[in-house]
Amino acid sequence: MALFQSFGISASGMTAQQFRADIIAENLANVNTTRTDNGTTYRRKVVSFQEKGVNRFDRYLTESRKRGSHIGNGVKVVEVAEDTTSDFIMEYDPSHPDADENGYVSYPNVNLVTEMTNLIDASRAYEANITAFEASKSMAQTGLQIGK
Repeated sequence: MALFQSFGISASGMTAQQFRADIIAENLANVNTTRTDNGTTYRRKVVSFQEKGVNRFDRYLTESRKRGSHIGNGVKVVEVAEDTTSDFIMEYDPSHPDADENGYVSYPNVNLVTEMTNLIDASRAYEANITAFEASKSMAQTGLQIGK
C-alpha cells in the first residue's frame, strides 16, 4: 500500500464520520418537528457507507483477493435514507395544531439515547481514523529520518 493511499483512506473515514455526525445532529435538532416543509412528520435519517471502488488496480484487486489479501481505497457515503422501520411516537395532545382527529400527535421516530450512542460511535470512529493518519505520518517521518 502506498503511503499516500493510507492518508487517503484515513481522510475518507474522517470525512464519512463527520457527515454521519452532521446527519445525527440533524436528527437531534428535529426531535420535536411534527411538520416539515412538505407537511409530514420528520423521519429519522440514517447514513449508509460503502467501500470506495478500486479503479486503477482492478486486476490486482481480483488477484489479491484470490490469495486472501485485501486492498482498499477508503469509504464513501452512498445513501442517506429515512428510517421507515420504526414508528412515529404518538402522544395525546388534542390542543396541538398537528393533532389528528383522535387528539394524537405524531412525533418523529428519533430516540435521543440511540442518536447520542450513534454520535459517540461516530466520534470514536473519527478519532480512530485520526490515530491511523498520525501513525502513517509518523512512519513516513521515521522513514525520511532513516534516509538521512
